Amino acid sequence: MSEAEVGTRSSAAGLEGLLREVGRLATHAESPDVRRILEWLHDRTGAQVALVAVADGTGRVESATPRFPRRLPDSLSELLVRLSTGQLAAAATRDEELHVRAVTLGPHEPRPVLVAAFSREPDPEEAAWLSHTAAVLTLLRRAGDHDRSWRSYQRSARQMRIAVLQALLAGDVLLARRMTTGAVPPLLEAPRVRLHLLHCPAADRDRIARAEQDASGYHGPDLLVQCPVFKDHLICLVAEDEQEDGGKGAYGRGAMLRRLVRDNPGYALGVSGSHPLPATAAAYSQATHALAAARAAPDRIAFYHGRSPLEGVLPRQPALDWARTLLAPLQEAPETSADVTRLAMTMPRTAVARLLDLSRNTVTAHLRRAERALGRDLTEVRTRAAVHLALSLDSSRAAPVAEVRHRPVTLDHLLRTERAGAWAQTLLGPLPDRHVRTLQVWIDSNTDAQRAAHSLGISRNTVRAHLRAAETVLGLDLLTLGTGTHDIVHALHIARARTN
Repeated sequence: MSEAEVGTRSSAAGLEGLLREVGRLATHAESPDVRRILEWLHDRTGAQVALVAVADGTGRVESATPRFPRRLPDSLSELLVRLSTGQLAAAATRDEELHVRAVTLGPHEPRPVLVAAFSREPDPEEAAWLSHTAAVLTLLRRAGDHDRSWRSYQRSARQMRIAVLQALLAGDVLLARRMTTGAVPPLLEAPRVRLHLLHCPAADRDRIARAEQDASGYHGPDLLVQCPVFKDHLICLVAEDEQEDGGKGAYGRGAMLRRLVRDNPGYALGVSGSHPLPATAAAYSQATHALAAARAAPDRIAFYHGRSPLEGVLPRQPALDWARTLLAPLQEAPETSADVTRLAMTMPRTAVARLLDLSRNTVTAHLRRAERALGRDLTEVRTRAAVHLALSLDSSRAAPVAEVRHRPVTLDHLLRTERAGAWAQTLLGPLPDRHVRTLQVWIDSNTDAQRAAHSLGISRNTVRAHLRAAETVLGLDLLTLGTGTHDIVHALHIARARTN
């Protein structure tokens, strides 16, 4: 074999080793380990190598092989400044007994400098390997910058989607549009939407949201939001005009989500009814209840059955008078405390804290202010149910009404109407008596399963099994102590009053 062939094979082997190391770093590391590349160059050339950043006329070693002389950046400061500012692309010099070679990385100032210190004059091949390594490090740094920019964009897009969803949950479509000026998602033009709530592992929901995301950071005509409260929930607002057959068609986002559930045994899907965009909160509530039923359904998919809400069957003016009388003292509390209270009526306090990025102690402090204003204990389930009903009545019937000039009726009086009785019968009718009994004792125990179990003479697990069975039959979410629990409180109150 000729000397030229040996040299060629040596170069090819060296290049293969460099590319293998680069491939490993690019594939398996978010931030490539530059030192491994520097150590590869040391093994190849015998030089001690460092990557030096230059700022304010001084060089700072970012990464280096173990025996790189740390005095070099100071003794070569003038040369490093010229390299970093773009006056030179490469340089060769001597520093005492060392032969120093330096090459810049990248096109933008201030440029990092790759510095190699040889104990002897490097041969042309070793100098070439220094240049090749500088080029590879430039590409790796650009890739790292791209990854950081991509992650930053994904975080920003995710935060924007959450903000849009929160505005829609508050019924403020105009605010959602104002937040997205310049890139208004098509969903905000949709006359009606259906909310699909997908239960899946947290890593999967992030992957699904990214895979479906378009260039604007949204999802075509729809909006997929990683729930900030429940890490295994993906909230999917789907434009109704994209659906067929009430959201059960073979095409569109809804069909895609159903296929995911079919193909993944750990998934479940709850689907709301059709709602105008300002009623997104009602759609979310329905999807939450449907998801509770879906977990026990054979195909793990459930559509909300369309039961009328209690506020829809109560006499309009008396119910609104009662609600506004109950809530009037809340106007004396700070606005933030009132907003926290509204959220805390539909989800646990820890969930409110995560949603608003507050500590649980801060949420508790806001609720205590609301309790003092209302003169009620918001840790008591019947109180929460009453306040939630009042909030629902006040928000759903916000049109101006005549001033209350008479003493408002009580909640007990409102719940004794024939329509309220029919509503309660429809809700509780499908349940066997033993489950109704468990629900009643559970509510009497302020939703403490252990206390309920003691009263019933059964185990805590049996109580929870009865609750899960009731969730499935009723299509209500009970175990998260949200609005499904409030419905049970009112239905049991009505049923008990009608039998007395």
